[in-house]
Amino acid sequence: MGSAQPSNDTRDAADQDLPALDAVLAKAGHENFPVGPGFLPKMLRSDLMAIYGYARFVDDIGDETGASGDDRLRMLDLVDADLNRLFAEDAPRLPAVRALVIPVRAGRMPEEPLRRLVEANRLDQQVNSYETIDDLRAYCALSADPVGRLVLAAIGVATPERIELSDRVCTGLQLVEHWQDVAEDHARGRVYLPQADMRRFGVTDGDLGAPHASPALRSLLAFEAARAHEFLDAGVPLVRSIHGRAKLAITGFVAGGRAALHAVAAADFDVLPGAPKPTARRLAREAVSVLAGRPARPEKVSSR
Repeated sequence: MGSAQPSNDTRDAADQDLPALDAVLAKAGHENFPVGPGFLPKMLRSDLMAIYGYARFVDDIGDETGASGDDRLRMLDLVDADLNRLFAEDAPRLPAVRALVIPVRAGRMPEEPLRRLVEANRLDQQVNSYETIDDLRAYCALSADPVGRLVLAAIGVATPERIELSDRVCTGLQLVEHWQDVAEDHARGRVYLPQADMRRFGVTDGDLGAPHASPALRSLLAFEAARAHEFLDAGVPLVRSIHGRAKLAITGFVAGGRAALHAVAAADFDVLPGAPKPTARRLAREAVSVLAGRPARPEKVSSR
């Protein structure tokens, strides 16, 4: 469960570098998918924004702060200590955790997925590459799948069958983000492309720091994008199993991942100059496709 609460001196020092919640929430508009669309009921929209704010807050501790690895771990200790307060029905101190009070008290937000997100960011301070897709999938089970489980719980539709489908979708969304952000991750000293796949396609670590993707790297990314599509295709039966306005919210998540993969393909898998982003028009098109129950059609590297 949670780590022991750090000393007051440690808490005060780490507190200075914690991300501001308003800055964290401002990133919602830059995601591949709509976070809290206005057509949702107010309570559900509020819950989804609280989930997003918490997940992004924890992720920013692991990635965005200028702190050292040890300081980041101490900041994650603060989050764990605040979760201890939250589930002990004490008052949390961090704004991102305080935003969870109402849904947690109402039974709409389970503890385990919140803890897993902290553990994923602890892992990021210790592991900078993954040997196989199975190894990366295990990381996604901590860093991505918990978000889907929280969303299903907030909607009130968390059955074992839906959770299994949601885990695949969330892993797919995480893979999409990794494939978009190869250059950014590499600059931070992290490589999420599986090492075994890099060797298979003849891609070296140096290729990831180049201004543009080599033919080998583009071929590798096309392969990985097709793999991400396979995970996202679990979204079709997941969407079909949910009704009402919440169905459209889940559709948006799946469509956002598909649209982002289309943007990567449209850039001919050259993601190194910057992360290709999906257009609103493509997002709408993919949403219609998901609602119609159509699987995605992965694209290949062009012959140009």
